[in-house]
Amino acid sequence: MKTHAIRIHATGDPSVLNWEEVSLPDPGPGEVLIRHTAIGFNYIDTYFRSGLYPLRADTFPCGLGLEAAGVVEAVGPQVKNFKIGQRVGYAGGARMGAYAEARIANADDLIKLPSWLDDRTAAAVLVKGMTVQYLFNRTHKLKKGETILFHAAAGGLGLVACQWARALGATVIGTVSTDAKAKLAKRYGCRHPIVTSRQDLVSEVMRLTKGKGVDVVYDSVGKDTWDASMECVRRLGLMVSCGSTSGKPPPYDIGTDGMKKSAFITRATTANYMTSGEIRRASARVLFRMMRAAPIKVLIGQTYALKDAARAHIDAEARRTTGSTVLLP
Repeated sequence: MKTHAIRIHATGDPSVLNWEEVSLPDPGPGEVLIRHTAIGFNYIDTYFRSGLYPLRADTFPCGLGLEAAGVVEAVGPQVKNFKIGQRVGYAGGARMGAYAEARIANADDLIKLPSWLDDRTAAAVLVKGMTVQYLFNRTHKLKKGETILFHAAAGGLGLVACQWARALGATVIGTVSTDAKAKLAKRYGCRHPIVTSRQDLVSEVMRLTKGKGVDVVYDSVGKDTWDASMECVRRLGLMVSCGSTSGKPPPYDIGTDGMKKSAFITRATTANYMTSGEIRRASARVLFRMMRAAPIKVLIGQTYALKDAARAHIDAEARRTTGSTVLLP
């Protein structure tokens, strides 16, 4: 069948995103054909597009995107758990290619969507919510009474994290770039938003923690914030690198830098936490329970037509977006 998709033939700026007609085969053993109804944009998409996260030369031309929701339109042999007409989503397990009207996917990558969860919200939250699930349960078991620093608190990941941490009884200090984003983050559970365009991060964190520092830093920014983040963590605290929106963190000198706080450092990445369909589905079940019980609300701050994905990338990199971004076929 013929469909349309965003494809890239080389890495680079958003202009490399091309809207093209592509052909899809019939689903093979263990595969399904999904017609997408909503596609989630994640900042990691810009890493692959730009080449910050390298792609093999033999993969071009290729698609982008790791998250979407849609409807099963055909099933291949040996598929037992999914049927035509079923609503499904996926997050991170499938090979890139979510920026498409339809695609072939492995059935093991799919997550059945509950009836109460609409497709746009599912596409907006699966990757972000499952990331928060492992950050707060496996990277570090976040506990009542702890204080964390979470960068980009008004973004899609940040807003989910703020609500989740508040539900657990933790205090969130969050960084934002504007006063409007500070108000938004506070409304979603960030106790102390810091506007980094006019406030000094380290001095504010130390004031709020009475000079102690935070128990955990979740740094998704990288190069521009890493040194300040290291100053904000308490002695024997935990530094979690979970993104690189400004570039990779600087090299770490364990002999010199390690002497300052004896902090623990880890790089938390979905590839090492979500290693099977079973694990992803278990993570999604935890997310769905939190969404109903906490409750955790998902803010879709902006939507774009799928063919205008380049504009979504431009706006995200210019820090003009808030909450989650969804692409619509």
